[in-house]
Amino acid sequence: MSPGRAGSSPSAGGAARRAPHLRVLPGGAGASGTRPERRRQPAGTAGAILLVVGALCVLGLVMVLSASAYTSEVYYGSVWTIFERQLLWMAIGVIALFASARVRYEHWRRFRIVLLVGTFALLLAVLVPGLGVSSGGSSRWIGIGLLRIQPSEAMKLALAVFAADLLTRRAERAHETRVVVVPLLIIMGAAAVLVLKQPDMGTAIVLVCITFALLHAGGVALRSVLKTLAATAALGLVVGLAQPYRRDRLLSFVNPFAHAKGSGYQVVQSLVGLGSGHLFGLGLGGGHEKWGLLPNAHTDFIFSVIGEETGLVGALLVLGLFAALAWLGLRAATRAPDRFGGLLAVAVTAWITSQALINVGAVVGVLPVTGIPLPFVSFGGSSLVITMIAVGILVNVAGRERPVGASAAGGRPAAAARTAARHAGRGTPRARALGAARRAAR
Repeated sequence: MSPGRAGSSPSAGGAARRAPHLRVLPGGAGASGTRPERRRQPAGTAGAILLVVGALCVLGLVMVLSASAYTSEVYYGSVWTIFERQLLWMAIGVIALFASARVRYEHWRRFRIVLLVGTFALLLAVLVPGLGVSSGGSSRWIGIGLLRIQPSEAMKLALAVFAADLLTRRAERAHETRVVVVPLLIIMGAAAVLVLKQPDMGTAIVLVCITFALLHAGGVALRSVLKTLAATAALGLVVGLAQPYRRDRLLSFVNPFAHAKGSGYQVVQSLVGLGSGHLFGLGLGGGHEKWGLLPNAHTDFIFSVIGEETGLVGALLVLGLFAALAWLGLRAATRAPDRFGGLLAVAVTAWITSQALINVGAVVGVLPVTGIPLPFVSFGGSSLVITMIAVGILVNVAGRERPVGASAAGGRPAAAARTAARHAGRGTPRARALGAARRAAR
């Protein structure tokens, strides 16, 4: 698989078809006449992804302990309670990561419909009184006690798998809007509407980012993608202004200090904390905003606590880790052994990086507050576990990457080409006649 637009090849009718942006190179594993791809040792990209995610998780545990101490003491009587829960979810997430990393990513295609339909059913169940669990004015969870799941997080994974499969099966028709773009927009729109009903605008935006990243990577013309994105953004603005609390957030985002005692309070306190950190911060545990001044200090606004306690250096380190993860994810996509793997890697990368950008943008006051956590760092349960599953899928794709310059048939371009050419000629009349002559001579 390689980035860029592939050359056109004549179809059965002689007409040239536009190839997708991500394409499978000749001689891929499982193609006619090629030898099965040998199992490789985990590639450097996979190890680097695990290293970056591990660093973010360790940093997250440390910062959750620091940021949640006051809240945990007030609500649970112990400074350790929230941290212990995060540690439990992190352990489950690590197990889920390594379990999904051992599952060949192709297997996810078999469950795309079940996963999508099941997640839609859960999104509907969340909105049913008595089934959905409400907290802070939102109904986003389903379950009992600590055993809760957030269906909107599962929808990110379901959409990624379904869209990657659709763009793989219809690769040669990627330029046809009604065949590729329309079905994906319908699925994304239905999911976004149900998520907005919870309400959870941040997750709806992440679903949009996943969809449009896949459309572009899957070969849809950039002009069509930009036009559809502009229309979606305009619709999102209308939806954002329709609800009073969303309208207040948008207006306060423009000038939070003018609404410092109302809708802009959270952003103002976040900026105060970031500014107090200066270059090297006040030291771990030395922040002031988390002591009841900054709401959601250990969840949505944990990046502000990082900036206050570790300074500009610590904040840039976190941003650097996410930038490294984005680069590694895209490298895994361009080196994936087939088109589905490449698109799945793009989806996971767009999911994590867009969510991180939206969260950090809200904390620093350049984007409206949408209420989504910082991946791997913020306190979270099902959101952390599902994100770790997605990372496991990305690691599985990266662990089977092709060496640079090698074909998808195991790194032997010349041998793969000869094998493919030999088998391609088996069905010709001349090849059959020569075969019959050789058998008669024996």
